Amino acid sequence: MAYCITEEEYQAIKAKERETKDKRTSKKLKVLMLRYEGKSNPEIAEKLDMSSDRISHMISEYKKVGLDEYVRMKYTGHHRSLSYEEEQEILDQFASKAEKGQIITVKEIKAAFDEKIGKDTGRGYIYMLLERHGWRKLKPRSQHPQKASDEEIAASKK
Repeated sequence: MAYCITEEEYQAIKAKERETKDKRTSKKLKVLMLRYEGKSNPEIAEKLDMSSDRISHMISEYKKVGLDEYVRMKYTGHHRSLSYEEEQEILDQFASKAEKGQIITVKEIKAAFDEKIGKDTGRGYIYMLLERHGWRKLKPRSQHPQKASDEEIAASKK
């Protein structure tokens, strides 16, 4: 085995595993604990339903960066460019138009948002912003979707 876990490292890993509430972090730590117990990469992979290559990568990552960096949550959500209040200010610009019954498109809101933060954002972010602020997608229909064709209407009048 290329990387071995020492007794001291094992105790630190075990303590960290007991205090974590995150399933992903717990699974990462179990990989290291099984390595300390003498299990090979294929054995660990089978037990934890992962690939052997992934196990190897995780152990080498631990040895390179150390325990604290290894368990740090690198992928967390809520990376918003603006605060809730700043987002609300942008939407307030469009609220009066909406109340008058004028049509507002996501394209317009996106343009105002992009101008405010100074970079291009995806449409998906704007849709999530609208949902977060309780805006609904309402579109007036020009006609009923099951309306008869003009020929059928003219024929029925004769």
